[in-house]
Amino acid sequence: MTNPSYDQLPIIDLSAADRGPRDRAELHARLHSAAHDVGFFQLVGHGVTRAETDALLDAMHAFFALPEADRLALDNVNSPHFRGYTRTGDERTGGTRDWRDQLDIGAERPARVPGPGEPAYWWLQGPNQWPAALPGLRTAALAWIDRLSEVAQRLLHELLAAIGAPPDFYDPVFGEHAHPHLKLVRYPGSAGDGADQGVGAHKDYGFLTLLLQDRIGGLQVQREDGLFHEVPPLEGAFVVNLGELLEVATDGYLMATNHRVVSPPGATERFSVPFFYNPRLDARVEPLPFPGADIAPGITDDPANPLYADYGFNELKGKLRAHPLAAERHHAELLTGV
Repeated sequence: MTNPSYDQLPIIDLSAADRGPRDRAELHARLHSAAHDVGFFQLVGHGVTRAETDALLDAMHAFFALPEADRLALDNVNSPHFRGYTRTGDERTGGTRDWRDQLDIGAERPARVPGPGEPAYWWLQGPNQWPAALPGLRTAALAWIDRLSEVAQRLLHELLAAIGAPPDFYDPVFGEHAHPHLKLVRYPGSAGDGADQGVGAHKDYGFLTLLLQDRIGGLQVQREDGLFHEVPPLEGAFVVNLGELLEVATDGYLMATNHRVVSPPGATERFSVPFFYNPRLDARVEPLPFPGADIAPGITDDPANPLYADYGFNELKGKLRAHPLAAERHHAELLTGV
């Protein structure tokens, strides 16, 4: 038996869903295999235009070209909702600093301070921080959240159909109160001390992640051999990975996969835009009914990273770990045991 090729992730053409029963069946077979065996794939045929992509990228590059003082005016340390700008080295993955800076953006909603007896995850709802000098960034980023939410919903429907589940099973946990999350990320090159952790190895904690990466590369995915393999950039594609909620929902039949980013060499900059398709904070992810449920292997058992069926607790756990400065300033009482 030959070893599987790790030169590229599976490539999924979402437009095949509209080309008749035979093409849709082929799409489902490929999607089923990619989600069950790898947990990652490249998505083409998604319908997002070059003009839509350029509008976001132009706004992102303009943001990172602002003077540092303008970016730090949006420091996420000032936000109890973990929104805003994180300077290079201030975010953590696996307890180790990530050598990147970024702007975290979510659905634009009023702050909700948890009342007595309410879950602490309601702190995650709140307004974004926007640069006054770039009014177009708000327009471009919120339009991207809406556009990619449409793509992700369509993809999730096809994925559930591909494994024989009701395509709309999880629609009730999304809707107008879903909790999408967008990051605008810059990797400035290798750290001065030689550390190359752009982002440490981790899994995402929602349903689906759609990543727009540039041509520099650096994303690595852990494959069946246990090693981390490069994901070569594919023009016009989104890199898609499944989050922990789909692993929980299918008792491990669908795979949330470890991945990381290695910093580009020297002073080379790399830009990426991950979009996280997440349900409502108060969503409880019920087990998915599908034919393969009886052969599901069970969810990953990692004592350092317990998985919750309640989405808000997963998200809060991740934010408290990733942003220790904001967590200590606003949520010191929540830090025990995270």
